[in-house]
Amino acid sequence: MSTWLTKTFGLSVPVVGAPMAHASGGRLTAAISSAGGLGMLGAGSAVSAEWIRTEGAIAAETGKPYGIGLMAWSAKDHPEHLEAVLDLKPALVSLSFGDYGPYVEPLQAAGIVVATQAGTVADAREAIAAGVDVIVARGAEAGGHGRNEVGTLPLLQAVLDLTDLPVLAAGGISGPRGLAAVLAAGAAGGWIGTAFLTCAEALTPEWIRKRLMEADETDTVYGTVFDAASRAGWPDEFGGRALRNDFYDTWEGKEEELKSSDEGHRQYVAAKDPSSASLYAGQGVGALRSLTTAAAVLQDLANYRSLLRSAGAK
Repeated sequence: MSTWLTKTFGLSVPVVGAPMAHASGGRLTAAISSAGGLGMLGAGSAVSAEWIRTEGAIAAETGKPYGIGLMAWSAKDHPEHLEAVLDLKPALVSLSFGDYGPYVEPLQAAGIVVATQAGTVADAREAIAAGVDVIVARGAEAGGHGRNEVGTLPLLQAVLDLTDLPVLAAGGISGPRGLAAVLAAGAAGGWIGTAFLTCAEALTPEWIRKRLMEADETDTVYGTVFDAASRAGWPDEFGGRALRNDFYDTWEGKEEELKSSDEGHRQYVAAKDPSSASLYAGQGVGALRSLTTAAAVLQDLANYRSLLRSAGAK
């Protein structure tokens, strides 16, 4: 199946590996791109410009297109991050969660395709007005940061009805059935993160992989507890979906207190076990049952073709 995504970047599978901070380094990005998808580097707010350049160079070694994801709220305080991205000239840059408007034109002028994640129709309208090239309809099921207002399918349908821009679907796509569903609805591809968390190429620590493989689809929770503890600077309007744990249960409803709790902050920063750490993952986490590789995940996702053919024959 040929879509805007596959044609624009020369992909064999219409999948973008979501840019996940602390998971999507150069190795995972390169592995996804090598296997037929579009890998993306997750440049979190705490990384240096040198980290972006180093990991971006690793991603570029394959000669395949790749992308980089930045947070708009962080980019304004770290102009060196954008400079590093412009130096690397990846095929795609995602800027989300904050005022990304000022960065769209400079990136496009450098020949880079610009995406942003939209969690509501209002977000999508803002993206259109900002002149982005592609919109990621990110549903509430998705892991990591974003909005919690609308599920993936209702949001995807509304955004597709709103615009002729290419739209990617994110949130809860854990395998070929999910990918087939969003493609059948009209998405240009899937924006997939959680499915890659237990890949050998990911930066995910072993103890986190183990907990992820034990989790099921009901084990995630959405909120700002971990952001309050981290003091990283995330705007409150963008909470995060992660695995529920003891730390979350202790502080849920006391986020304002947590923001000034030195003990809570120390406990969070020092966390090396699933009871206190933030393990960001979407509702598709229940599909993670073994260690895998990016190539194996893409090979499985490619089975969307037979599912669509089968549906068309009925």
